[in-house]
Amino acid sequence: MADGTTGRTLILLRHAKAVDPDPYPTDLERPLSPRGRRDAAAAGDWLRDQGLRPDLVVCSTAVRTRETLDGLHLDKHHKHHKHDKHVPVVFEHRVYLGPAHDTLDLLQNTPDVATLLLIGHNPTLSMLSDLLDPDALPDEGLATSGIAVHTVTGPWRDLETAPLRAHHTARG
Repeated sequence: MADGTTGRTLILLRHAKAVDPDPYPTDLERPLSPRGRRDAAAAGDWLRDQGLRPDLVVCSTAVRTRETLDGLHLDKHHKHHKHDKHVPVVFEHRVYLGPAHDTLDLLQNTPDVATLLLIGHNPTLSMLSDLLDPDALPDEGLATSGIAVHTVTGPWRDLETAPLRAHHTARG
């Protein structure tokens, strides 16, 4: 739990590269490509290298976001955490649906944790990052496996603005 004096961190992660949609009955069912699996692992490595370990993950229900989450290996040994604990995950269909304002509303109603990882899709995540800190991301927004790290100064319920602290595109 975070307290009123502790800063919070919001990590936005766009899913890794998915396969071509043609053979799949619905967009929700598209899995990661081989490159996407490598990039998801690289994203997990980057998060660990930055000392970013989520206390909670909110993940879209799409197959490609679930596979991105699996590829992060969040329960892998973390240099800043001597104890390995399972990171709780909430699968939320509203993250798949968007739009950015609805996703912000979802974040404002999350439990009071210090570090929250949201795994989702574009254009929602890039628009959400821009809503929190206008013009901080490059114009093209988050690429696949793109990460935007925002500093949240108050409780989640008051989240309206949050400076972009770092952004990275993971490639494996």
